[in-house]
Amino acid sequence: MATEGDELALVTALREDDPEALATLFDRYGDRIYNHCFRATGDWADAEDATASVFLEVWRHRRRVQAHDGSALPWLYGVATNVCRNLNRSRRRRLRAVAALPRPEVAPDHAEQVVDRLGSSARMRAVLDAIRELPPREQEVLGLVAWSGLSYEQAAAALDVPVGTVRSRLSRARARLTTQTSRGARDD
Repeated sequence: MATEGDELALVTALREDDPEALATLFDRYGDRIYNHCFRATGDWADAEDATASVFLEVWRHRRRVQAHDGSALPWLYGVATNVCRNLNRSRRRRLRAVAALPRPEVAPDHAEQVVDRLGSSARMRAVLDAIRELPPREQEVLGLVAWSGLSYEQAAAALDVPVGTVRSRLSRARARLTTQTSRGARDD
């Protein structure tokens, strides 16, 4: 344990730019300052950074070092408290700045789009395969009314057949497709 005279000599040597005095202070009080910084920051890594900053500040302000009751430790604790306060303030500013950033847009996953397209393509192929099994005249009516959105009258005009023919062909096409899809569902 250092005597009061040793500590006062150490403070005097530090004020006179003696780097060995700083090393001695670090050896004596580094662990205590580190523990103080850990309690102030709650983080081991931040405590290490703070401890290094404390002794850097001590060297930068070595002409102001003071001994209280024959010890430099109270002054070191004061420096450590200020360093930790600044570190915590910087952390809070950083967290507020990050929280203020706009949330990144969630881009749709390209893979999901590919899967959707593949699924759509497979369903379309199945529908087209079922439609291809229909007689050509029923395919024509189904294409005009169901897919192109023509009315029965418009489809009749396009095909040059009576409206009743369009209705009956469409009815038969729907019935056959229903039978085919229900049969296909049972086969799966």
